Amino acid sequence: MIPRILVIDDEERMCWALERALSHEGYQVVTATRGLQGIEMALETEPSTVILDLKMPDIDGIEVLKKLKSINPKIPVIMITAHGTIETAIEAMKIGATDYITKPFKLEELKVQVKQALHLSNLENEVNFLRQELGKKYGKMIGQSDAMKEVALLIQQVAKTNATVLITGESGTGKEVTAVEIHKASNRAHMPFVAVNCAALPEQLLESELFGHEKGAFTGATNKKKGRFELADKGTILLDEIGDMPINMQVKLLRVLQERCFERVGGTETIPIDVRVIATTNCELSSAIAKGTFREDLYYRLNVMQIKMPPLRLRKDDIPLLVNHFLGKFDPSHTKKISPEAMKILTCYSWPGNIRELQNAIERPLIVCQSNEIQPVHLPKELLDSIEEASDPIINLPEAGFSLEELEKRLFIKALEKNNYNQTKTAKYLGISRPTLLYRMNKHGLKF
Repeated sequence: MIPRILVIDDEERMCWALERALSHEGYQVVTATRGLQGIEMALETEPSTVILDLKMPDIDGIEVLKKLKSINPKIPVIMITAHGTIETAIEAMKIGATDYITKPFKLEELKVQVKQALHLSNLENEVNFLRQELGKKYGKMIGQSDAMKEVALLIQQVAKTNATVLITGESGTGKEVTAVEIHKASNRAHMPFVAVNCAALPEQLLESELFGHEKGAFTGATNKKKGRFELADKGTILLDEIGDMPINMQVKLLRVLQERCFERVGGTETIPIDVRVIATTNCELSSAIAKGTFREDLYYRLNVMQIKMPPLRLRKDDIPLLVNHFLGKFDPSHTKKISPEAMKILTCYSWPGNIRELQNAIERPLIVCQSNEIQPVHLPKELLDSIEEASDPIINLPEAGFSLEELEKRLFIKALEKNNYNQTKTAKYLGISRPTLLYRMNKHGLKF
């Protein structure tokens, strides 16, 4: 799209000269010789940049600027001023003008200012676009339960600092969404947010992905490549599933966190970085440390501030909010709603897959439901079977088979729910000791 420049100046010769010069630069140029006319043209043409004279015959240039900013607060405006009105030009800068130029001026100087104004405008639009894309990719944090209010408070407290954050919790609880919320609320929000899944790549590829490589560093390295840390400079890097990072890579990451610099694979140049680090994990790092699969010194380096994401079964008050959110996401025209009976089933289910499982459970009924209201019969069969089993003391085993370990896990979840997650009461209810309960919970990855 060709940028459109609006020139507002009461001198017709000035308008002609600027239109001719800027048109040669490839811009579309429209002109106005009155302030009110310029405002009308701004509404009609939606210019990319405005060049505005301070002295206008019908309305003061400052008033024109205020009106332009009310129409579009982000539109770049370059003020033209005489030597005796520089103070007024400075006032215009405070109101929101991008820059000013004094008469007489060189056309080349004005061309540079126009390019800079358009560049800054494009950068701001790009940042806004990337923020929207982050929201689309990771979603937004939804919840009014006490557990989520506590998470929101921690985000608010840590966002404006540069502290490293460790976000823990079961799969599907929204750890990545929380990381994005921290970035968006931080002073680095206008800089890159770069994510890398530490569990998805083998060690050699992960090192190249994080730190980049030089040409010829290894087979297939035909060009120099910047790593994620370098791309995230001045911004935020998310190290997703940090608990699955190979032990040798943990040593290299620890050095980067300590020294705030690194070398590309196959390179010798030391590259300094200024990056906010956020790490997530769904495993118990203390157990990994005990097993020797995770470095204790790296854990303490990452665990400056820890945010523990609550599982959905501990924030059931948020389920109706999440359900309505996903209904709106998958059915933007709002043609379907959920029945009270179906909502009751959704709020009673334990959701071992957390928010991710809930999202899938809402998307499928929207496909199969032909009426305007989702009924229990439209919900996933495994969800209905689970609710039925929970209401019957005799467990109906599925034909496809059912492992004893999964049965035990479900039993512990139900027992904990029945006793409001009080571990002492749950142990007594099951007829076992509290240490045995804790051991079994850890074995099944149950965190409360």
